[in-house]
Amino acid sequence: MDSSLAAASEARKARLLALKRKKDGIQDDAPAEPIIKNRNFDPESRTLKKRAIIPDDVEMEDTVERDVAGLAEKIIAEDEERRAQELDVFNIAPKRPNWDLKREMDKKLAKLQRRTQEAIHTLIRQRLAAQKGDADDIAGAMRAQEKAQNEDEDEDDD
Repeated sequence: MDSSLAAASEARKARLLALKRKKDGIQDDAPAEPIIKNRNFDPESRTLKKRAIIPDDVEMEDTVERDVAGLAEKIIAEDEERRAQELDVFNIAPKRPNWDLKREMDKKLAKLQRRTQEAIHTLIRQRLAAQKGDADDIAGAMRAQEKAQNEDEDEDDD
Protein backbone atom coordinates (compact mmCIF):
# COMPACT_ATOMS: atom_id res chain seq x y z
CA MET A 1 0.00 0.00 0.00
CA ASP A 2 2.91 2.33 0.72
CA SER A 3 4.28 1.69 -2.74
CA SER A 4 1.00 2.68 -4.38
CA LEU A 5 0.90 5.94 -2.40
CA ALA A 6 4.53 6.66 -3.28
CA ALA A 7 3.83 5.92 -6.94
CA ALA A 8 0.79 8.20 -6.95
CA SER A 9 2.82 10.93 -5.31
CA GLU A 10 5.61 10.64 -7.92
CA ALA A 11 3.08 10.69 -10.76
CA ARG A 12 1.47 13.81 -9.35
CA LYS A 13 4.84 15.56 -8.99
CA ALA A 14 5.65 14.71 -12.62
CA ARG A 15 2.33 16.13 -13.82
CA LEU A 16 2.82 19.34 -11.81
CA LEU A 17 6.34 19.76 -13.18
CA ALA A 18 5.06 19.25 -16.72
CA LEU A 19 2.32 21.87 -16.19
CA LYS A 20 4.87 24.33 -14.76
CA ARG A 21 7.17 23.86 -17.75
CA LYS A 22 4.28 24.26 -20.16
CA LYS A 23 3.25 27.46 -18.40
CA ASP A 24 6.77 28.89 -18.49
CA GLY A 25 7.17 27.96 -22.18
CA ILE A 26 9.91 25.41 -21.68
CA GLN A 27 9.76 22.31 -23.84
CA ASP A 28 10.24 18.89 -22.33
CA ASP A 29 13.47 18.13 -24.13
CA ALA A 30 15.17 21.45 -23.10
CA PRO A 31 17.22 21.55 -19.91
CA ALA A 32 15.37 22.94 -16.91
CA GLU A 33 17.25 26.18 -16.18
CA PRO A 34 15.60 28.91 -14.25
CA ILE A 35 14.95 32.09 -16.17
CA ILE A 36 16.72 35.03 -14.55
CA LYS A 37 14.91 38.32 -14.74
CA ASN A 38 17.22 41.24 -14.13
CA ARG A 39 15.04 43.87 -12.58
CA ASN A 40 17.53 45.40 -10.13
CA PHE A 41 20.73 43.84 -11.46
CA ASP A 42 22.82 44.82 -14.47
CA PRO A 43 24.51 41.63 -15.77
CA GLU A 44 27.07 43.47 -17.96
CA SER A 45 28.56 45.58 -15.16
CA ARG A 46 27.71 43.00 -12.47
CA THR A 47 26.29 45.77 -10.22
CA LEU A 48 22.88 46.78 -8.90
CA LYS A 49 20.83 49.09 -11.03
CA LYS A 50 20.20 52.46 -9.47
CA ARG A 51 16.87 54.12 -9.63
CA ALA A 52 16.52 56.77 -12.25
CA ILE A 53 16.83 60.17 -10.65
CA ILE A 54 14.28 62.67 -11.87
CA PRO A 55 15.76 66.15 -12.32
CA ASP A 56 14.07 69.01 -10.45
CA ASP A 57 13.24 70.92 -13.61
CA VAL A 58 11.15 68.05 -14.99
CA GLU A 59 7.53 68.29 -13.88
CA MET A 60 5.46 65.25 -13.14
CA GLU A 61 2.16 65.13 -14.95
CA ASP A 62 -0.09 63.61 -12.29
CA THR A 63 0.70 64.32 -8.67
CA VAL A 64 -1.43 64.39 -5.56
CA GLU A 65 -0.14 67.87 -4.74
CA ARG A 66 -1.41 69.18 -8.07
CA ASP A 67 -4.81 67.56 -7.53
CA VAL A 68 -5.15 69.06 -4.05
CA ALA A 69 -3.61 72.46 -4.88
CA GLY A 70 -6.76 74.62 -4.74
CA LEU A 71 -8.86 72.30 -2.61
CA ALA A 72 -7.98 73.81 0.79
CA GLU A 73 -8.76 77.38 -0.30
CA LYS A 74 -12.01 76.24 -1.88
CA ILE A 75 -13.14 74.46 1.29
CA ILE A 76 -12.25 77.46 3.47
CA ALA A 77 -14.18 79.83 1.16
CA GLU A 78 -17.27 77.56 1.21
CA ASP A 79 -17.09 77.30 5.00
CA GLU A 80 -16.92 81.08 5.39
CA GLU A 81 -19.94 81.51 3.11
CA ARG A 82 -21.90 78.95 5.13
CA ARG A 83 -20.98 80.65 8.39
CA ALA A 84 -22.00 84.05 7.01
CA GLN A 85 -25.42 82.64 6.13
CA GLU A 86 -25.84 80.94 9.51
CA LEU A 87 -24.81 84.03 11.51
CA ASP A 88 -27.34 86.34 9.91
CA VAL A 89 -28.83 88.35 12.80
CA PHE A 90 -32.37 88.05 11.47
CA ASN A 91 -32.09 84.25 11.47
CA ILE A 92 -30.86 84.19 15.09
CA ALA A 93 -33.04 86.84 16.72
CA PRO A 94 -36.39 85.67 18.10
CA LYS A 95 -39.59 87.21 16.75
CA ARG A 96 -40.34 88.67 20.17
CA PRO A 97 -37.18 90.02 21.83
CA ASN A 98 -38.09 89.14 25.41
CA TRP A 99 -39.80 85.76 24.99
CA ASP A 100 -37.02 83.91 26.78
CA LEU A 101 -37.09 86.34 29.71
CA LYS A 102 -40.82 85.86 30.12
CA ARG A 103 -40.44 82.10 29.96
CA GLU A 104 -37.81 82.09 32.72
CA MET A 105 -39.69 84.54 34.93
CA ASP A 106 -43.14 82.89 34.85
CA LYS A 107 -42.43 80.51 37.75
CA LYS A 108 -40.91 83.22 39.88
CA LEU A 109 -43.75 85.62 39.14
CA ALA A 110 -46.35 83.02 40.14
CA LYS A 111 -44.79 82.78 43.62
CA LEU A 112 -44.61 86.56 43.90
CA GLN A 113 -48.24 87.01 42.83
CA ARG A 114 -49.41 84.63 45.56
CA ARG A 115 -47.30 86.36 48.20
CA THR A 116 -48.47 89.77 47.01
CA GLN A 117 -52.13 88.73 47.34
CA GLU A 118 -51.48 87.37 50.86
CA ALA A 119 -49.79 90.64 51.84
CA ILE A 120 -52.71 92.70 50.47
CA HIS A 121 -55.23 90.60 52.41
CA THR A 122 -53.18 90.99 55.58
CA LEU A 123 -53.04 94.77 55.17
CA ILE A 124 -56.79 94.97 54.58
CA ARG A 125 -57.46 92.90 57.69
CA GLN A 126 -55.19 95.12 59.75
CA ARG A 127 -56.90 98.31 58.55
CA LEU A 128 -60.33 96.91 59.22
CA ALA A 129 -59.29 95.75 62.68
CA ALA A 130 -57.78 99.14 63.42
CA GLN A 131 -61.01 100.93 62.43
CA LYS A 132 -63.11 98.75 64.68
CA GLY A 133 -60.51 98.31 67.37
CA ASP A 134 -60.87 94.54 67.42
CA ALA A 135 -58.00 92.72 65.72
CA ASP A 136 -59.24 89.19 66.46
CA ASP A 137 -62.70 89.36 64.91
CA ILE A 138 -62.34 89.50 61.12
CA ALA A 139 -66.09 89.25 60.51
CA GLY A 140 -66.61 92.17 62.91
CA ALA A 141 -63.95 94.16 61.05
CA MET A 142 -65.73 93.55 57.77
CA ARG A 143 -69.06 94.63 59.28
CA ALA A 144 -67.40 97.77 60.59
CA GLN A 145 -66.10 98.63 57.15
CA GLU A 146 -69.52 98.07 55.61
CA LYS A 147 -71.02 100.38 58.24
CA ALA A 148 -68.41 102.99 57.48
CA GLN A 149 -69.17 102.78 53.77
CA ASN A 150 -72.90 103.02 54.44
CA GLU A 151 -72.43 106.08 56.62
CA ASP A 152 -70.30 107.71 53.92
CA GLU A 153 -73.05 107.03 51.38
CA ASP A 154 -75.69 108.47 53.72
CA GLU A 155 -73.66 111.63 54.19
CA ASP A 156 -73.20 111.97 50.44
CA ASP A 157 -76.97 111.71 49.97
CA ASP A 158 -77.59 114.64 52.32
